[in-house]
Amino acid sequence: MTDTSQATLSPTRRAGSRKVFIKTYGCQMNVYDSQRMGDALASDGYVATQAIEEADLVLINTCHIREKAAEKIYSELGRIRKMKLERAAEGRELRVAVAGCVAQAEGEEIIARAPVVDLVVGPQTYHRLPQALSRVEKGERVVDTDYAVEDKFEHLPKAERKEIRARGVSAFLTVQEGCDKFCTFCVVPYTRGSEVSRPLARILDEARQLAEAGVREVTLLGQNVNAWHGEDAAGRPVGLGGLVFALAAIPGIERLRYTTSHPRDMDDELIAAHRDLPELMPYLHLPVQSGSDAILKAMNRRHTADDYLRLVDRIRAARPDIALSGDFIVGFPGESEADFDATMRLVEAVGYASAFSFKYSPRPGTPGAELTGHVEEAVKTERLGRLQDLIRRQQQAFSESLVGKTLSVLVEKPGRHPGQMVGRSPYLQPVVMSSGEIGEIVEVEIVEAVANSLMAAAPLSFERPERGGPFAA
Repeated sequence: MTDTSQATLSPTRRAGSRKVFIKTYGCQMNVYDSQRMGDALASDGYVATQAIEEADLVLINTCHIREKAAEKIYSELGRIRKMKLERAAEGRELRVAVAGCVAQAEGEEIIARAPVVDLVVGPQTYHRLPQALSRVEKGERVVDTDYAVEDKFEHLPKAERKEIRARGVSAFLTVQEGCDKFCTFCVVPYTRGSEVSRPLARILDEARQLAEAGVREVTLLGQNVNAWHGEDAAGRPVGLGGLVFALAAIPGIERLRYTTSHPRDMDDELIAAHRDLPELMPYLHLPVQSGSDAILKAMNRRHTADDYLRLVDRIRAARPDIALSGDFIVGFPGESEADFDATMRLVEAVGYASAFSFKYSPRPGTPGAELTGHVEEAVKTERLGRLQDLIRRQQQAFSESLVGKTLSVLVEKPGRHPGQMVGRSPYLQPVVMSSGEIGEIVEVEIVEAVANSLMAAAPLSFERPERGGPFAA
């Protein structure tokens, strides 16, 4: 469980407004959800604060993927409880809300275990936050984790232009939620529900709104994003590949990405989009989890290692400069040394630009937790160390292969030192350069690969955003 964001509303303050502090754990979709919860709260009179001490409402958006996720939240709530008691002694109120996947999984138990919490809201019902808070203000403690019948996105207010601008020139856009794959290690089908795709027209409307506010790069989000499907204006079926082409036609949108994918839903249309669409960045996160067919079967991944490798070959044939990222779980129940060696061989065969790897931790309620043959913790730790060492070497080799090459970089923010600017390469690496304006896409020569970033010479050329970008004069 990773703390990925804090306050997600604009820090602009209005006299007399209530303040909200939002802390986000977990994936990019949780970041997006926090932003949309911020939009819903903004319509109810809340503005963001980056200082929890100033908040009238503390909202924790939780992740349930990793081991002991719930316990970490209870520990956080223990610290907030002290703050709430101090406020009460001063005659001031502090509301506390828990949202996200732990909220969905734990529900009433959070209210029972943590008296500090006033409101628990699941990821499918956060559009009802203002109404739930109204009930809290009347003295209720509210749990709202039922799967909403209505489309939550239809009931969320549109983000104000200034809010979008405050978030920068890159943005997340959720297009799909839930998962029907039921991997035996995963809680997503139980916390996010079955696969649901947002309508094409609604996605395009939100993307246009982002572009008009100066966003130049959009990352499409979904628990199984390449399972997205919809219909065009003529009623014809459209997959993620068709959606990407439609988004690329929106003026101002210069870069597109998507995450997270499942190998079984990587179809010909989407591979063709990587071949034909320059706006679709040459970077693909394609989790495989293991290189052992026996473990893949136990995980219910419904593909083999060879299926995955052949898919990688097809993608690289379509887009030779594409870089791959992956996910790996080490020490799944029943994993032998031979199974782990198969994972190492797959990693060596693919050559990843980056990857995320974790020790298996049983999630309550998932089939994996009921399996026998759990691997000893010390063995998992040793195997994870070997895998991460290989991944680090591959990542460094990929970064060093870019030295001397010219890359397009979207300038995102000032650097740590005066005169520095930082942007993102097509491969998602931070790129540090000596000049550039936020919102520009610049051509730079990479002169050095350092830990987790690239160093660039002065821009060779640049492309100014059509609308000037959110920080232009």
